Amino acid sequence: MIRYEVADGVGVITLDRPEFKNALTIEMRDDIVAAVRSARSDANVRALLITGAGDAFCAGMDLSASTVATASEPGYEPRSTSEALRIGVQAFIRELWDLDKPTVAAVNGAAVGPGAHLALACDFVIVHEKTRFIWSFAKWGLVVDAGGAYLLPRLVGLPRAKAMVLLGEGAVGQEAVDLGLAYRCVAASDLTNEAKTLAARLAAGPTRSLGLSKALLNASFETDLAHCLDQEGAYQSLAATSVDLAEGMAAFKEKRDPKFTGR
Repeated sequence: MIRYEVADGVGVITLDRPEFKNALTIEMRDDIVAAVRSARSDANVRALLITGAGDAFCAGMDLSASTVATASEPGYEPRSTSEALRIGVQAFIRELWDLDKPTVAAVNGAAVGPGAHLALACDFVIVHEKTRFIWSFAKWGLVVDAGGAYLLPRLVGLPRAKAMVLLGEGAVGQEAVDLGLAYRCVAASDLTNEAKTLAARLAAGPTRSLGLSKALLNASFETDLAHCLDQEGAYQSLAATSVDLAEGMAAFKEKRDPKFTGR
């Protein structure tokens, strides 16, 4: 199961199946999608934080709960496999990546395969010294999924991404920061507070402008400079209609800190 709570402008998703290292069931997968959509539509939520209960972040999909049949099993049909992925692990990656609010992952332990990609689809990833990112797709004869083929090369470069997916090379603690997978590595005892502090800082920011800047950055690998500049202008025009931009300009003129409201 998952828990979803909102407090002080931050929505918090907690993967809450610690006895199974928070391995995702179909119900949990769908609940993550629902929680992210709730955060999107709730004006009181200005940032989203994701973490896991217990000593693991997410052990990937619970393969015992998989609905995907192999070619040797009754019911196998290629289209059903791709559809299961589309409405499954791909769905929560899409929702997180496209969320127009900043996101933080507090990776409190092992993050395996789709569980790793769940964290990496967030804007900021915070880890501790023993956090492990693990890729086991090749070990089980699977193709990398849950957006890994999109996320990993952008974060660590193609050669390292191939080592992770094809050879199963992982990353631990500070190494994840050095490779570009994570934003910061902290002591395990500080992880929750660091993540909450960062989420609160983001929630206190100009929500619309942050979301538009995030969209520009996320799209930067698929566009050219001319289109990016056009989008900058269009998004700046949208930001200009916000209460927060007016507040920011007033605060600048009055030499004070702005007080953004997310409007």
